[in-house]
Amino acid sequence: MKLFHVDASAKREWSNSRALSRHFIDLLKQQRPDVEVDYLDVSVDTPAHVDELFTIATYTPEADRTPAMKQALQASDALCARLLAADAYVFAMPMYNFSMPSSFKAFIDNIVRTNLTYKIGEDGSYVGQLADKVLFITTRGADLRPGTPFSAMDALTPALRAAFGFMGVAAPTFVDAQPLTFSAAEEREAALVRAKAELAAVAGEWAATR
Repeated sequence: MKLFHVDASAKREWSNSRALSRHFIDLLKQQRPDVEVDYLDVSVDTPAHVDELFTIATYTPEADRTPAMKQALQASDALCARLLAADAYVFAMPMYNFSMPSSFKAFIDNIVRTNLTYKIGEDGSYVGQLADKVLFITTRGADLRPGTPFSAMDALTPALRAAFGFMGVAAPTFVDAQPLTFSAAEEREAALVRAKAELAAVAGEWAATR
């Protein structure tokens, strides 16, 4: 199994999302020693934000692209190739102001690409090209679970579902550690325990599939 693992937290050793993603990878490797990990830290290697040339180039037929257009798409092309080469994906991130870190949004903007991560059929339908084995590990300062006072403010989950669903991911798995920052120590510990138990279950499921 080839796994593409992306971290997006601006923190380093203090990051809960990074710690949880490492925990999951360790659990999976214990059960599947053959797992090969392609790692990207978008807080360090942040994809370039979309500009005018990039936008024009993406909608220009490949044969008609100028050298400048090809250069503008080079890093994006490489990211898409890494995604398409993977069998499974782990994306870990904190929630910043109810949505994703800007570095991860830049990542998404670079990988939603016509004729690469999605194709347009003869009937005009859109067909995503990514593998469907996707795990999102998120950390949230407050409790945004259904039924809580802040549940309606979760803009992260629907945004991830929409973007990756468009690229072919019909049934992603979410493990959300919450509440963390804005909670008592006991609640934080309970949130991390819940998340680790859920990650253990996902690791077992992935290890059992080929």
